[in-house]
Amino acid sequence: MVLTSVWRVLLLAACIAPLGRAWSQGPNAWPTHPVRIVAPFAAGGTADILGRIVAQKLSDEYGQSFVVENRAGAGGLIGADIVSKGAADGYTLVVSGIASLVLAPAMTPASFDPVRDFTHIALLGGPPDVFLVAPTLAVRDLKEFIALARASSFGYGSPGSGTQGQLIGELFRKAAGIDLVHVPYKGAGPAVADVMAGHLPAASVTLTSAVSQIQAGKVRALALTSHSRLAAFPDVPTFTESGFPQLVGVVWFSLSGPAGLPPELVARLNTSVRRALHSSDVLERLHRESIESNDMDAAQFTEFVKSELARWTPVIRAVVKP
Repeated sequence: MVLTSVWRVLLLAACIAPLGRAWSQGPNAWPTHPVRIVAPFAAGGTADILGRIVAQKLSDEYGQSFVVENRAGAGGLIGADIVSKGAADGYTLVVSGIASLVLAPAMTPASFDPVRDFTHIALLGGPPDVFLVAPTLAVRDLKEFIALARASSFGYGSPGSGTQGQLIGELFRKAAGIDLVHVPYKGAGPAVADVMAGHLPAASVTLTSAVSQIQAGKVRALALTSHSRLAAFPDVPTFTESGFPQLVGVVWFSLSGPAGLPPELVARLNTSVRRALHSSDVLERLHRESIESNDMDAAQFTEFVKSELARWTPVIRAVVKP
C-alpha cells in the first residue's frame, strides 16, 4: 500500500513538472524565454496583422520576444490543432478566431473541442462584413437592391463556402425573401475584383478586404454588419438600420492557449492585451484597418466563444452543403 502511494506521488510529480518548472520562480517571472504565437492563416491577413501588433506590444512589455509563426491551412484548423496539443506553460499561443473556433469545426470534423481544449485569453476584435455592389448597378441602398433582386435573380460572391461572408449573405437572402445565388471564391480579393469589373453584381466580404475599393468608388457599400456606423464610413448604414437587426457581427480574432493555462498567467496576459489594444498607436492602426476592438476579461471572452458557437453552428450546417 505504501509503495502504491509512493508511485502515485511520483506520477503526479512527473505530470506537473513542466508546469512547475515554468512557474518555479513565481508567475511574475514569466516569460523567461521567447513565446511563440501561431497565426493559423497566411501572412498579411487580419489574423497575421493582429498577431504581430499584439506580439510587438507584449515583447515591449515583458522584455522577451513574442514571435508570430504562420501555419496556414484547413480554415485555421492546422494552426489551432498545434496549439491545442501544446504544453500549458504559456510559451505557445494562437491567434484564434471565429474561423478556426466556430466556422471550420462546424464544416470539418476537428481534432479539438473549441472550448474544452483551449484557454481563451482575450478578444482582439476584427472587421465587420460589408455587402457591396457594382457601381453600375442602379441601386443606392438595400431597399432598392431588394426590389431589384425580387424582379430578377442575382449572384453574390463571398470569400468561400462556410465563410462569414456567405453566412451573412444567406441570412440576408432569407430575411429579405429574395433569390440570391451564392458564388464562392478563393478569398475576398477575387470576389471584389469581379464586382469592380461588372462580372458579379454583389459580394459579401470583410470590410478590410474592400476598404480601398469602396473609398475609390470602384464598388458601392450598401450595409455593414457592425453594431453602429463607422467613423471612416459615416454614409454606410448598418444592416440593423436597414431593417435587419439579426445581421450583426464581426469577423473576430482572439488570443488563446492550450487548456489548463494557470489563471494568474491568463489574467496577466488579458490585462496586457487589453492595454495594448487601447494604446493610441494601436487604436490608430486598427482604425486604418477597419477593425473593431473589444474589451472583455478572459471569463467574458470564453462565454462569448460559447455564444458564437451556439449562434453560428446551426446556420453553417443549414446553408453549407457537405
